[in-house]
Amino acid sequence: MKPIAICRHEATQGPGFIQTFLESLAVPHRLFAIDAGDTPPRQAGEFSAVIVLGSNASANDGHAWLRREDALLADALRLGRPILGHCFGGQMLARALGAKVRRNSVPQIGWGRVLTTVLPQARHWLGERRELEMFHWHFDTFGIPRGAQRILFGSYCINKGFALGPHLGLQSHLEVTVASVRAWCAEDRAALHQWQHLPSVQGEAAILHDLDARVARLHVLAGQVYRQWLRNVEGAALLPAPPAGRPHGGEGWGRALARG
Repeated sequence: MKPIAICRHEATQGPGFIQTFLESLAVPHRLFAIDAGDTPPRQAGEFSAVIVLGSNASANDGHAWLRREDALLADALRLGRPILGHCFGGQMLARALGAKVRRNSVPQIGWGRVLTTVLPQARHWLGERRELEMFHWHFDTFGIPRGAQRILFGSYCINKGFALGPHLGLQSHLEVTVASVRAWCAEDRAALHQWQHLPSVQGEAAILHDLDARVARLHVLAGQVYRQWLRNVEGAALLPAPPAGRPHGGEGWGRALARG
């Protein structure tokens, strides 16, 4: 199969769990480290799918690399190549589908409850549970593109996830690891301090509480979502199960940093 293109925008916001998940299934992928000087491709023809990770930038900024990613996503949509967006990546996918990205009413940082909608698409992607705990770190939010379905919503941000055919946009992070959450908190203590008066922002102690178990549960959900998404990727439909002894959870899935 053709490789999956992964767009990284910050050195500390790498693919984390999703890279380890792809490697466990021997799925070819190519990382474009825009933060390290890589130029993102403008065309999607040589890739089977596209994953867009988080960024400190806004999707509405005018950076040259961002406009190239706009072109990449437009071409992926034209060719029917599945797109998976995490946080900033979800915002980029929403923009590519014609929706607006704007400042959320409040920043949302830390672990938080989200609810699935009653739509069949929500069950398809997320299973039967109505309430999920996910990891959030964002200031902007996306609108739901025309034709797409909202599959997740939350108290502090109404649009937490949408799906349109093989494409999935999330306003949260499934890719984080224990190490990346710790590193994120250490790097952004100033932001945590600045916004700690808001109920939508957890302090560092609350974020790190019971972290191993929380990340393990998150990776169970992530594994389910990623496998569903891969079923839409040409050449990946008959992938084997992950190797024995490599459960979907915990630090065994790798220590790559992932922020957004």
